[in-house]
Amino acid sequence: MQQREARSELGGGRREQSRFNSIIGDPYSREHQSQDDLMEILEQGKAAITKTWDIALVPFHAVLSKPAQKAYLGTFLLATTSLFLLALSTIAYALFYFNYVPQVSVERTIHLQFGDGHPNGVATLGSSLAALQAYQVSLLLHLPRTPNNQAAGNFMLDLSLLSPAKVPSTAEKLLPESARKQRLAHSRRPAILTYASPLIATASTLTGLPWYVLGWKTESEVVEVSMFEGVEFPKGWTNVPQEVKLVVEANEKMQFYEVGIRIFAKFGGLRWIMYHHRILSYLIFTTMFWSSSMFSALVAWLVLSSYLASDATEVKKEDQTPRKIKAEPSESERYEPSLTEGLSDTCRTFPTLGRHIPLHFAGREESARRGSNEGEKQVDEVIQSTGLQPLIAEADDEDEGIETSGFRDSGIGTSLDEIQRARVQRRKKHSLVANLPEEL
Repeated sequence: MQQREARSELGGGRREQSRFNSIIGDPYSREHQSQDDLMEILEQGKAAITKTWDIALVPFHAVLSKPAQKAYLGTFLLATTSLFLLALSTIAYALFYFNYVPQVSVERTIHLQFGDGHPNGVATLGSSLAALQAYQVSLLLHLPRTPNNQAAGNFMLDLSLLSPAKVPSTAEKLLPESARKQRLAHSRRPAILTYASPLIATASTLTGLPWYVLGWKTESEVVEVSMFEGVEFPKGWTNVPQEVKLVVEANEKMQFYEVGIRIFAKFGGLRWIMYHHRILSYLIFTTMFWSSSMFSALVAWLVLSSYLASDATEVKKEDQTPRKIKAEPSESERYEPSLTEGLSDTCRTFPTLGRHIPLHFAGREESARRGSNEGEKQVDEVIQSTGLQPLIAEADDEDEGIETSGFRDSGIGTSLDEIQRARVQRRKKHSLVANLPEEL
C-alpha cells in the first residue's frame, strides 16, 4: 500500500510538473526556439541586404556591360578621330589661306645710284607677288625743297618690272645679268613738287619756325606717283616680277631723301571674302574640310569593317564544316576470327611465366579455317531449323567454277584456296539469311 501511495504521489508530481511546464514553457525548448528565430531573422536580413545590393548594382551592370563598353570605345574612337581631323582641317585651311591669299601690301626701298647718266636704282621683290592678281603700284619720293629741285620742274619716272633671271646659255653668259631679265611691265609717269609762291613760302616758314628749330619739321615734301593701276600677271613663275628698276630723268641734278615703291593688292571674289571676313571663311572652309575628311574616314571604316566581318564569317564557316571521323572497327569486328587482314601466314606460340598456358596466335590459314567452320555451323543450324536449302545460284559470277564442297591442298604452304572457300561460305550464309521467311 505504501508503495502504491508513493507511486501515485510520484505520478501526481510529474503531472503537476508537466502542467506547469505547459503553462510557463520548457526553458530548454524556448532557448532553442529563440536561437532558430534569431537565425531566421539573420538570414532574412542577409537576403534583404543582398537583394538591396543587387538592385543598387543594376545601373552599374548596365554601365559596365559589354555592349556599353563597345559603345564607349566607339564613342572614344569617334571623338578622337573627329578632333584629329578638325586639327588637320585647321592646318589645311591655314596652308590654303597663305598660299591662295597673297600679301595685301608690299613696300620696298629703292637705292638710287648717282654718277654718269640719270639716277637709277633696283629693288628686289622676291616671291611677294602672286599670279592672276590685280595690283596697284605707286612710287614715294621724299624730296627736299632745294633750289635745284624747284628749278627742275617736271621730271620723268621710268619704272620697269623685271622677271627672274633665266638660266643663261653659252652665248647669254657674255651678257650682264640685267640684260638676261625680261621686262614684264613698263610705265613712265611725270612728277613735280608742289608750287608755292615766295610770299606763301615765307609765311609758312615763319609760322613753322619753332618746329623747324626743334627738328620736328623739315622743309621737304613726299610726292606719291601712281605708276600702275590694276596690273595683273599670268600664271607661271617666270611671268611674276621679282625685281623693279627705276630711272629718274630730269634736266637738273635733283636731290632725294628717300625713294620707295608700294605695291597694293586689289582683292576680288574669293580672296576678298577670305581677307575681309576671316573668321567666317575659317568656319566655312574648315567645316567643309572636316566634313569631307569625316565622310572619307567613315567610308574607310565601313569598308574595313565589312572586310573583317566577311573574314570572320568565312572562318566560322570553316570551323562549322563537319569533319569526317575515321570509323574504327568495333571490338567484335576487331577480334573477329574470320577476318584475316593484318595476320601473319604462320602460327606463333609464346611461352609464359609460371605454370600458365602458353600464348598461341593463329596465323592467317588457321583463322580462315576457324571462320569457315563457324560459318558452316551457322548454315547447318539454319538449314536444320528452317528446312530450306541455300540459293547457290545467287552467288556472284566470279565464284563460278570454284569448288566449295571439298578441300584441296595447294601444296605450297599457302592458304589461298581455303580463304576463297571461306569467302564463298560467307556469301552463302548471307544469301540464306536474306531469303529466310519474314515469319522467322
